[in-house]
Amino acid sequence: MELINIEKEEEKINMMAPLTWAYIGDAVFELYIRTYLINKTNLKPHKLHVEAIKYVKAPAQAKALQKIEEMLTDKEKEIVKRGRNAENHHIAKNATVQEYMYSTAFEALIGYLYLTKQEKRLKEILEMVIDINKKHTQQ
Repeated sequence: MELINIEKEEEKINMMAPLTWAYIGDAVFELYIRTYLINKTNLKPHKLHVEAIKYVKAPAQAKALQKIEEMLTDKEKEIVKRGRNAENHHIAKNATVQEYMYSTAFEALIGYLYLTKQEKRLKEILEMVIDINKKHTQQ
């Protein structure tokens, strides 16, 4: 069952602003992490929220992107570059400017893969990020 129908062609998705990709990528990543935590833990809602923040905060996303960057295709690297260089007037709360730029790039990549229906690749990347975050929080 397809929950949400994406009606734009890839050509139009390619022309979208990188911050639009990041906008949807933020939601996709948040939902993926929340679902992952519900499936893998028996935590109460407040603890679920605290755990989710460890994955979705800008520094964690930036670190994850930097660790997977060499495994990205040329097209994915182009998406990341466009996301990182997008002019964003939002001020990062708990992150450096560089971390915020990289987290925006990460969200742009997730959003782009989602919008272009590259589900297998999206899942691969999300699973890599889970593994990276688990290793980082265990140290």
